[in-house]
Order: sequence, then structure tokens, then C-alpha cells
Amino acid sequence: MFDYQDLYDALLAANADAWVALLPAQLTRAFDTAQHGDLVRWQTHINQLPELTPSQRLLDNDAVQIGCVADLSVDETNQLEHCFRALHPWRKGPYQLFGIHIDTEWRSDWKWNRLKQHLAPLEHRLVLDVGCSNGYHAWRVLGAGAKRVIGIDPTLLSVMQFQLIKKLYGDAPIDVLPLGIEDVPSNLHAFDTVFSMGVLYHRRSPIDHLLELKGCLQQGGELVLETLVIEGGLGEVLLPEHRYAKMRNVWFFPSCDTLMSWLKRCGFKNVRLIDVTTTSIEEQRSTEWMQFHSLQDFLHPDNPHLTCEGLPAPKRAIFMANV
Repeated sequence: MFDYQDLYDALLAANADAWVALLPAQLTRAFDTAQHGDLVRWQTHINQLPELTPSQRLLDNDAVQIGCVADLSVDETNQLEHCFRALHPWRKGPYQLFGIHIDTEWRSDWKWNRLKQHLAPLEHRLVLDVGCSNGYHAWRVLGAGAKRVIGIDPTLLSVMQFQLIKKLYGDAPIDVLPLGIEDVPSNLHAFDTVFSMGVLYHRRSPIDHLLELKGCLQQGGELVLETLVIEGGLGEVLLPEHRYAKMRNVWFFPSCDTLMSWLKRCGFKNVRLIDVTTTSIEEQRSTEWMQFHSLQDFLHPDNPHLTCEGLPAPKRAIFMANV
């Protein structure tokens, strides 16, 4: 188990006592090795790495950069790369770690570059990133000056990738916890900024998710919401019958006007749409660090404007709002 005392102290300072009371038991359950056969193997790879001292830590690059190739011997570089590959697949990034470039499935920096100029200043803010994967955007938020960043994602592999990166970086006010939004007490009202990117369409009740996010925010706080959308007017929503682009567990894809109306109905203020982008096969693709099928395999073979199921191809929108 990792040491989370600094996290507990930060949450107590933010009057999030209700979550601190639950977190130790939540984390004990999540890190139960009996429930996940690969967890011990991942932990072993990370624990076997020697303590490394990076010559630089750059969080404002497109590829989060820790150290450089000159910091390590050839043997240390080979050991580090072996550890990275043991934690395949790498979906969110990119990272440049002691000279090793992890070219992840997603160019997550493209999404960050679309939204960063619209954010309220992050200096001195307590930030929650819901569904954060291995924490790429959380690192970018920390680099933008946030006081502390807490990411949550129930996928243990993503959490272990984050733990590996944090071990390389060194002590920092950032954590990724193997939890979901349902593990955060309702109406906590502790965070200055909350991100939810690529989560809404996985929730059976999008309205409940929006209310959960609102309950995490302090008065005046800012929501950053990114999700799949469709073309259409107010009230139009796509509900796939089965899979979407081969994804299971997908539910509601609203039009932009519809989602803005949902946000307003949930009590958000200053709702605005800041970006709509069709996902390209350059932004999401297979690489040597994610060798499974990716977007190109999920589109219709004769019409790239459709998924393989014949539905509209992925289009993602970013919304911002305040409480």
C-alpha cells in the first residue's frame, strides 16, 4: 500500500473529512491482490527499479518529460524500458521518461492544447480529475500551477502506470486513486476545478453524473467536461442499441445543445462550448506501446464518417461551466 498521509491532510484542509473517513477502507479494497491477479506482478516490476534522480522535470511539454537519456547507464535504461513494457498497454500520454519516448494510443496533448487557454488560472487550486487513466492530464494540471491534483480511475493498470511515473518524478502533490466517482461522497464541495473527460457516455444516467460532478465543486468552482456528441439540435440524443465503435458500456451521446441544456438544468452557470473536434486516426491509433486495435479498426471500412456499426464516427466536444 502506498503512503497517502499527505493526501489525507490536504483533503482535511479542504473540509473533505467525509471522504477521508472512507478512503483507507476504499483503498484497501481496491488494492486487494486477491481480487486482481496482475497487481503483484506490476508492483514487483515497479519496486525492483532503483531510485533514479532526474536531471529535469518538465510538465509543460506535449510529452511529459522526466529526466533525460544521459541520466542513466545503458543497463538502467534497459531495465526501465522493460518495466514500461511490462505495464502495456499505454493509452494516455505521451511521456518522455529518461530518454524513452512512450508513444501512447492517444495524443492526449492535443486535447489539453484545445482546452488549456480556456481554463481559469489553476494556481493554488485543488483539482479532481475523474476517469483520469494514468494521470497524463493530471500532470499537465500540476504543471499549470495547481496546489494539488487528485485523479480517480478504477482501472488498476492505469493507477500502476501512474505510480511508476511518480516514482521516477519524485515527491509531488499529485495522486491517482483506483476509485470511481461513486466512491466520492455526495455534495463534498471540496474542489476548485473538476475534470470529467471521456466519462459521461459510459454512465447509464448522464444527469446523475453531472450532479455528482457538481457536488464535488466548491461554490464558484469550474467544471471541464469532454464527451462524445452528435450533430443535431436541442433534444437530440443517440443511444446505441449495442456497441459503439466496438465499445461496450456506452449510453447517451447528446447533441451539443442538448448537453448544454442538461448542464443548465443541473444548476450549472456560465455554460459554454469551447471545442468540437472529430477524432482522427492520427489522434487515436495503435503504436508499439499500445499494440491492440484502435480507432482505424473501429471505423466503417468504406466510409470513415461512420463507425463499423454504421453510426456517426466519433466527435468530441469540450464544455465548461461553473457552480
